[in-house]
Amino acid sequence: MTQEFKFFAARYPDAPGVYLMKNGRGRIIYVGKAKRLRRRLASYFQKNSGHTRKTRALVAQVASVEVLLTGTEKEALLLESGLIKKHRPRYNVVLKDDKQYVLFKLDKGSAYPRLSITRRVVRDGSVYFGPFTSAAAARTTWKLLGKVFPLRKCTDHVFNNRVRPCLYHDIHQCFAPCVKDVDRDMYMDQVRRVEMLLSGKSGELVASLERQMAQASGALEFERAAECRDQIRAVRKTVEGQVAVIHDNRDRDIAGLAVTDKGLGLGLLFVRQGRLLDQKQFFWPGLALEEGPEVVRSFLMQFYGVGRFIPSVIISPFEVDDDSLCQVLAERRGGPVRVAQPRSTQEKKLLDIARSVARQARERKDTISERLQKALRLPEPPERIECVDASHLGGRDMRVGQVVFEGGHRVAEDSRLYAFDELDGTGDDYAALAAWARRRVESGPPWPDLVLLDGGKGQLKAVERALSECVDDACWQLAAIAKGETRRAGELEDMIFRPGRKNPLNLRPGGAEMLFLQKVRDAAHRFVLGRQRRARKKAVLSSELTSLPGIGPKTARILWDRFESIEAMTGAGPGEIEALPGIGKKRAARIHASLQGLGKPESD
Repeated sequence: MTQEFKFFAARYPDAPGVYLMKNGRGRIIYVGKAKRLRRRLASYFQKNSGHTRKTRALVAQVASVEVLLTGTEKEALLLESGLIKKHRPRYNVVLKDDKQYVLFKLDKGSAYPRLSITRRVVRDGSVYFGPFTSAAAARTTWKLLGKVFPLRKCTDHVFNNRVRPCLYHDIHQCFAPCVKDVDRDMYMDQVRRVEMLLSGKSGELVASLERQMAQASGALEFERAAECRDQIRAVRKTVEGQVAVIHDNRDRDIAGLAVTDKGLGLGLLFVRQGRLLDQKQFFWPGLALEEGPEVVRSFLMQFYGVGRFIPSVIISPFEVDDDSLCQVLAERRGGPVRVAQPRSTQEKKLLDIARSVARQARERKDTISERLQKALRLPEPPERIECVDASHLGGRDMRVGQVVFEGGHRVAEDSRLYAFDELDGTGDDYAALAAWARRRVESGPPWPDLVLLDGGKGQLKAVERALSECVDDACWQLAAIAKGETRRAGELEDMIFRPGRKNPLNLRPGGAEMLFLQKVRDAAHRFVLGRQRRARKKAVLSSELTSLPGIGPKTARILWDRFESIEAMTGAGPGEIEALPGIGKKRAARIHASLQGLGKPESD
């Protein structure tokens, strides 16, 4: 049971920074930022403070609080956002759907601009249009525009190196400026038409095209008139479904909140040049409307990340009293950003539409953590999973590799390799895994929600017994994934064992839960084998290195710390070697001479 946390205000500075609240297992359950840390933390632990239900549940779980100081509140906001994305704390508003949406990019800085599809905004002088939540719909529009506005399709590299026209030119969907002498004024006229269409000026574009069609028809230039006719049809088809909702040419996003039967929904409208372009829903289970201001602030910081298209106006259902947020968004956009409540009647109507979209938000499907909780019969969803695999080479070089997955994603920097030289020559996987369990307890938090072992009931029992000897309360959740009769990793015959059960769990072969566990197991297997082979290769090279005159084990270690490979050592000059600690000029010359002879055939 978690011991009640005792808060002492004097322990915390009254300065800007980030605070990390951890539970009894050392896991970060909440990340927050504050302009004055001491005052903000004190507000959590005051009695009768009128906290929301979520905050009361959070405070009941807190076992320790760690703070990270920053120079300004803006720096604290950036640090908070990065830590939320990395640790995905249980009580923070975490944006699960944080993918970049599709945009149209018109690279106007090029001599012959092209219209392409991208997911990132780069400040290179290009013009961007969007976003579109449906990549399929965006590609359909792109293909339609490509048929009637024959701009080039190839990248700059292909454009600069092409020697003959491509297929698009043969089917009359590209002018082929890469190899042909294309009139640039005529080409840029097509570019302006595309830009007018995507900027929402379809009415002006259609009127212009109709005038040009009439002029061409009157001059008996029927081919040019047919081209204008086709472009008019394409424009009208492209703008179908884009409703004019506000009478100005500004881009704005509108965020609306609404309570549903199971949580809090957020609807986001994308309005471009006064037309409703697209919409998106988000959902957080268990939250109430009273958490709304925090939800909106955290959402805006996570959603409008670096590389995202950010409009100049963001309409919020609450007043966002945070100047640092607007500063960060303005820097990411490269221009001013206003985050405010609706001012005009039209903006209020848009907010009502966003609320209607939010009411339809639902949690679409269980996360992989929630699926694993049900399949493995765990007390709570396993957010942090540590998978271990024991490996040796003919009984030698006993190693245990550990990989970590959080929120269904690999955390590569948390991978660890444990060496057990005392077990060399035994080839005892059970003893190695038991030794790993003891070492893992000694290393401390963050503790795993689930430990997955590459093995069967024997490996599971060995780790369970070791943990019972060094942990008072055997609260670690364990599981083992064993290969089937074919003994091949990834086969559908893989079996999952849990402590206290004689038979494996009945997981559907090919199901999401089994495939994920196989993925985690395979990652641990590849990690330990890769590190083992690398260490063996380095040992062989070190042995070859120490056989050279003037290079012993200590010098070899110094060389390996400075240079990553034998090739780097042999390519180093005497001056670089002399700069190493404890090596003088004369010795550096001898070492350099020895290294130059490394790998060369001996003379007769």
